Amino acid sequence: MNVGFISLGCSKNLIDTEVMIGKFKNNDYKIVNNPKEAEIIVINTCGFIQQAKEEAINTILEMAGYKQKKCKYLIVIGCLVQRYYNELIKALPEVDLFIKIDEYQDFWEKVEQLIKHEKVYCTNCNKKIKTSKIKTIPLLKKEEYEQRTITTGQNFAYIKIGEGCSNMCTYCAIPYIRGKFISRKMEDILDEAEMLATIGIKELIVIAQDTTKYGIDLYGKPMLSKLLNKLSKIKGIKWIRFLYSYPEGITDELIKEVKENNKICKYFDIPIQHISNNILKAMNRKTDKSSIEQLISKIRKNIPNVTLRTSLIVGFPGENQTEFNELYEFVKETKFDKLGVFMYSKEEGTPAAKMKNQIHWKTKKSRYNNIMNIQRQISREKQKEKIGQDCEVLIEGISFDNRYLIGRTSKDVPDIDGIVYIKNDDLNKDEYKNNFVKCKIIYTRDYDLIAQIY
Repeated sequence: MNVGFISLGCSKNLIDTEVMIGKFKNNDYKIVNNPKEAEIIVINTCGFIQQAKEEAINTILEMAGYKQKKCKYLIVIGCLVQRYYNELIKALPEVDLFIKIDEYQDFWEKVEQLIKHEKVYCTNCNKKIKTSKIKTIPLLKKEEYEQRTITTGQNFAYIKIGEGCSNMCTYCAIPYIRGKFISRKMEDILDEAEMLATIGIKELIVIAQDTTKYGIDLYGKPMLSKLLNKLSKIKGIKWIRFLYSYPEGITDELIKEVKENNKICKYFDIPIQHISNNILKAMNRKTDKSSIEQLISKIRKNIPNVTLRTSLIVGFPGENQTEFNELYEFVKETKFDKLGVFMYSKEEGTPAAKMKNQIHWKTKKSRYNNIMNIQRQISREKQKEKIGQDCEVLIEGISFDNRYLIGRTSKDVPDIDGIVYIKNDDLNKDEYKNNFVKCKIIYTRDYDLIAQIY
């Protein structure tokens, strides 16, 4: 049978999808990209914020339309299912099988039951997770990670080092969906990385909800820097980056490892969310304005060529104009290389949803626009400074008009940051694809670069 997949949400979700693809392939199913050709469609959903939930529902309804054609079974998995299982069963009878995250260990058994037209049971599906009691979601098995099918191309792959989150930020539903943070064994991660290197992967992107918490539950202390060091010794891996690192978990040891290890990209993605001490406290963040400013200064002092990215939330309950202005001025003065902004999403079951002084959506939108406008100016300034600089680019594709090679520098995360366009009509494009090349930057756009091979 032909099987089609749609993976929504974050890169952690994508890894789960790749594991599921691997299960189908190992059982002799054919994977197809066109839903018109699929007899089974699997949708991995995101349930993090309202916008993601709406996208997931719309996608499910769209794919349900193919059941009037070739599709026989529609399977929906992921965060949305974990969070709203009972509601989804009632609302979406078009779906043949819902599988929660904490049932992934039984994924294939449930798929086989469905295809054999047996009744598929859900364990503890009627039990709702209370905010006062966060459970632990079982990790996928080592062999499941190693048998996953990489969907991100020939050059890079994500590698998950932990599941869940224990930070308990008041706005975030992830602990209630994904459970407490649990680290994978280091030897299992290294074995998976070795496997990825043998199939030609050149860049590892280490991910978890908070990578700085890696190892604390298993080894009694943070082990991210040691893990990165061991990963860097794997032959064939050229770039290693890690996402995401909460400010309070960034140690001097980690900064030193990033500085001195040539394989680790000089890139920190630090989701600070806000800078006002009042808002940070209301968010239950484990840091404050002074420590954030000191950390940024320390990283830039130790690694002068570092790229700093952050994410922010505007419109958190109770955020007044003074506190927003404080955030705006901080962004203006700090000049992050990369920056993303979310408008606060009121998520049921989270403490912030019950807070007074919820902000009107128009105010949120205005504040979002103000931050993005100043960041656009900062980005333009930083981009112009790069003109004339040399850089190394990993070529990953060719533009649709066949005029440009397209790639990334070590300062750019796939699908998040900018890309590099290399124009040269005399190039043998196939010779450069999936290889690293030395370039000189000759022109810039707001977020992208135009370069020339030398």
